[in-house]
Amino acid sequence: MSELLQQVCVAVRKIGREQVMPRYLKVAHERKTDGSLLTEADVATQHALIEELSRIAPYPVLGEEMTEAEQERLWAEGQDGLWCVDPIDGTTNFVTGLPFFAISVALIKQGRPMIGVVYDPRGDELFYAEAGGGAWLDGDRLPIKPPPPVLKRCIAGVDFKRLTRPLAIRLAGEHPYSSQRNLGASTLDWCYLAAGRLHVYLHGGQKLWDYAAGSLILLEAGGAAATFDQDDFWQGDVWKRPVVAGLSPELLDEWRRWVRAGE
Repeated sequence: MSELLQQVCVAVRKIGREQVMPRYLKVAHERKTDGSLLTEADVATQHALIEELSRIAPYPVLGEEMTEAEQERLWAEGQDGLWCVDPIDGTTNFVTGLPFFAISVALIKQGRPMIGVVYDPRGDELFYAEAGGGAWLDGDRLPIKPPPPVLKRCIAGVDFKRLTRPLAIRLAGEHPYSSQRNLGASTLDWCYLAAGRLHVYLHGGQKLWDYAAGSLILLEAGGAAATFDQDDFWQGDVWKRPVVAGLSPELLDEWRRWVRAGE
């Protein structure tokens, strides 16, 4: 692990323990314009991340809890280095007590993640990766368990909410996998896929902070990702990117062909 990645891991775990968990089930919430929840914990955690990451490496920090105009400006200006953070992914879970939420941090250069760290403060699990350095969960190399050899034996992570109606109906009636899960925190979905807790993954459209860290963790674990219409996951709209992913290239190929046949 590089010194930079080690510093990020230490900072993210510290912020999770000091800013997130003391507020778990204890904060009021409000609705943002897109209907999602916002709490004092989101704002405090983002502020702490900006402070800590700017100290570790002086790149601009793009956070979920910023205006769209500010996010777009930072993305345009940060091609040589940009921190991208989601202070609490899964805020609805955080508010209601479902223990599936995470802090996500990525360092992006030239549009690609170089470092990815996702921390589950409730379970005290830290997932992390560096480009070319493999993916890890608290010192154990990912994946923890290898995937099944065929799609029909897989557990799929599927977010139905953002899928087209025809695809959602097809999945509900004739799904090609063994079983399906959706727990409401995209950053952790990527990590569970990388760990072998899920085997394939489908999401209708993620924001940059949803996939920046997790996609690197999956790729460094030996997985692969595409979009609905692009084999290269990094093509297309950076602000709303569909995800078709698998824990192995072979599973992705089978899964992608099935998904695209119904699009």
